[in-house]
Amino acid sequence: MRTKVAIIGAGPSGLLLGRLLENAGVETVILERRSQDYVLSRIRAGVLEQGTVELLDKAGVGERMHAEGLVHDGVELCFDGDRHRFDFRELIGRTVMVYGQTEVTRDLMQARDASGATTVYEAENVSLHDFDGDRPKVRYIKDGMEHELACDFIAGCDGYHGVSRASVPEGSLRTFERVYPFGWLGILVDRPPVSDELIYAHHERGFALCSMRSPTRSRYYVQVSLEEKVEAWSDHRFWDELRRRVDGETAESLMTGPSIEKSIAPLRSFVAEPLRFGRLFLAGDAAHIVPPTGAKGLNLAATDVGVLAEALVEFYAERSSAGIDFYSARVLSRVWKAERFSWWMTSILHTFPDTDSFGRRMQRAEFDYLVGSEAAARSLAENYTGLPY
Repeated sequence: MRTKVAIIGAGPSGLLLGRLLENAGVETVILERRSQDYVLSRIRAGVLEQGTVELLDKAGVGERMHAEGLVHDGVELCFDGDRHRFDFRELIGRTVMVYGQTEVTRDLMQARDASGATTVYEAENVSLHDFDGDRPKVRYIKDGMEHELACDFIAGCDGYHGVSRASVPEGSLRTFERVYPFGWLGILVDRPPVSDELIYAHHERGFALCSMRSPTRSRYYVQVSLEEKVEAWSDHRFWDELRRRVDGETAESLMTGPSIEKSIAPLRSFVAEPLRFGRLFLAGDAAHIVPPTGAKGLNLAATDVGVLAEALVEFYAERSSAGIDFYSARVLSRVWKAERFSWWMTSILHTFPDTDSFGRRMQRAEFDYLVGSEAAARSLAENYTGLPY
């Protein structure tokens, strides 16, 4: 089998890249080691930057997003019970959209299925070959049979633990990482959200977040140590802890209920450099990870594949390699700015094991500066709604 672009991974980044290329007449095959149902079962956040919304519209998969997604004009930050709203629309004329990553993936899957483009699910033992030349290939096993896919380019969209980054020759890749000494314990509950917009809360007991998936389904988080186990947290214990960390009005307004999903996610910052190796490109979580505090993970992935799609379309339409040559530098410039913002949000909102009284005063001063300075508030709004690329 042969195609122009082999895409490894059928998550939102791989599917979006496939859709953008398909719309431009560039043939792709997507290989995914999991089943379609498994991919759709992954629970992920879904705060979409305005640029991501525009990119999904460009891909032709925005109809349900606009019908069911929740447009947020701003966000609320709370520090030891003092709550302040930042109005993004008023500050910079931009917004964000709350629409679950699972739903984005579903929309992209359905569009690809409807078009008849090839996706191979449950592709086992995927291996990448000869991407340092002009005839790369991908080998895999499906239903016990070995297959080889010849292609012009390979796009590694298969996540942090995928085969793509692991296939880069030793010594060719530099990585940067920070592992945070805590995680987020999150629950999903079929109750209306406590607020129309997200509430990020700092408390001496730890961080908390009130968010949502829909007008009837809410997602809540509290910061916990990495030693904590999900089994130790009953719903009753979770709700009690959440109430302690948010302001009084929010605590009184919470509509509690039995959790339908509960998990602990560790926090990590990670960047790999460069992101191009001959005819292999890394994108999304294969290239970088951000803590969820700044809501940048899916948005960075979308930016990556948006830039890569433009570069590949340019190559086939104009026989120009300018876009693919500049891909890594262009993407990494935005990645590091998003890493900075996510690190900053994490730093001011969480309680660190080594945070002393001076450190908490600095966190409080940062919050007060945000509240009192329009310039600082505009910077928050600009970064949260998405920097240009």
